[in-house]
Amino acid sequence: MPRIIADVKIPFLRGVLEPYADVYYLPGDLITHKTASKADALLIRTRTKCSAELLENTPVRFIATATIGYDHIDTLWCEQNSIAWTNAPGCNSSSVQQYVASALLKLAEKENRELKELTIGIVGVGNVGSKIAKFAEACGMRILLNDPPRARTEGGDEFVPLETVLKESDIITLHVPLNYSGEDATWHLFDEECFRKMQPGTWFINTSRGEVVETGSLKRALAGGKPAEAVIDVWENEPLPDTDLMKSVFIATSHIAGYSADGKANGTAMAVNALCEFFDLPLKNWYPHDIPEPSSPEIFLNCHGKKAEEIISEAVLNTYDITSDDHALRANPGSFEQLRGDYPVRREFPAYSIRHNGCPEEVTTIFRKIGFRVICNQ
Repeated sequence: MPRIIADVKIPFLRGVLEPYADVYYLPGDLITHKTASKADALLIRTRTKCSAELLENTPVRFIATATIGYDHIDTLWCEQNSIAWTNAPGCNSSSVQQYVASALLKLAEKENRELKELTIGIVGVGNVGSKIAKFAEACGMRILLNDPPRARTEGGDEFVPLETVLKESDIITLHVPLNYSGEDATWHLFDEECFRKMQPGTWFINTSRGEVVETGSLKRALAGGKPAEAVIDVWENEPLPDTDLMKSVFIATSHIAGYSADGKANGTAMAVNALCEFFDLPLKNWYPHDIPEPSSPEIFLNCHGKKAEEIISEAVLNTYDITSDDHALRANPGSFEQLRGDYPVRREFPAYSIRHNGCPEEVTTIFRKIGFRVICNQ
């Protein structure tokens, strides 16, 4: 039987692999060279840095991270040393879509603007960025897509340069991986020069990686009104967020944009199934059966006398009000890791049904496009 060390915070995992493997659960920061020396495989999250220091002269042959990102794995070293690795691409893309949707609607409310009047620039159009584009399109926004790797591969006029995004966007949202070098390096991609080229009044959202943005530049830019508002979920030097930056932004959260129960279940399932395939374990196409239901899975909307965006906002914020996570972090910035580890159940749009009175067809069409179930008129 393979010996597996798993991060204790990976949800829905306990009891799944025990019939087929020896499984030991540890906090992510206690998965060390000493503990890895007794493991054939690691199931991890972003807090475990899989480098030569951790892995050299251990029996580890396989690493699965239950996350989209994999910059915490030294993939080149692993490949050079015959250690297979896998991540969970797209697992929490709908969760981040929900987070950004809530942020946009809160920003629109604060600034008394309608999203359909605005241009959104999406930097990074993979699984997550594509879901953001889908929501923006449903809301009637003008969309600018920036993704140099896809632009080189696919050609055409679907993508625009970053310069265009900076000059023409009312909203800029980041969904890129963290790359420290190469043609598509993203480390400190957003610096003094980028912020200087933004339009006054721009809204700025980062749910990718904290290191994609140079913190000092962002603080100075906010002081100068470019961007005018910011929503920050990811921070340099996590789990120690910059408290001065936190004071300057509209929304500050503890790297939880992708933390829906659905996104966590997807990530765990992808990691488990990849491990089972690698070790040829007799567990196929596993998926958690015990994802908690929302406390109120039906949303009742009285739509009479309301604008379309008011109705959409009411539905979205019924599933997830981003200000609750903002308040939790501001109340105790030192609880960053605890807020992540003890994150409450959040379900995505498809877990909810909408019953409505007088909802225009254009709005029910939007609801269906972003994943809600629309049952019937009342």
